[in-house]
Amino acid sequence: MPDQPPLLIELLRAAYAAFNARDIDAALALMTPDVAWPKAFKGGFVHGPEEVRAYWTEQWSEINPHVEPVAFHLEDAGQVLVEVHQVVRDLTGAVLTDEHVGHRFTIEHGLIQAMEVCP
Repeated sequence: MPDQPPLLIELLRAAYAAFNARDIDAALALMTPDVAWPKAFKGGFVHGPEEVRAYWTEQWSEINPHVEPVAFHLEDAGQVLVEVHQVVRDLTGAVLTDEHVGHRFTIEHGLIQAMEVCP
């Protein structure tokens, strides 16, 4: 039985909310054990929950990103393209970037298996 679109959107909304709240455990609970996550500000990918945790912990010690989903587009093969409004501030609160980008998620068995950043 394929994942139902409203459930996919709920899953992704919960993931963004957890990320923005800096609730790593809640976000990781929504991911597969072999999740692949982009190191958007460093390049490359991290794999698995512990690498995602280490990457986010490092990222948040350097910058303060906030990503708000704007629209969800269901694609083939269990993928969802999410348009997000992303505001990245430095640790003093100055805005470094304020832009709209795409995040393409691959969903497996109701969990996030991969994410990639799209222009």
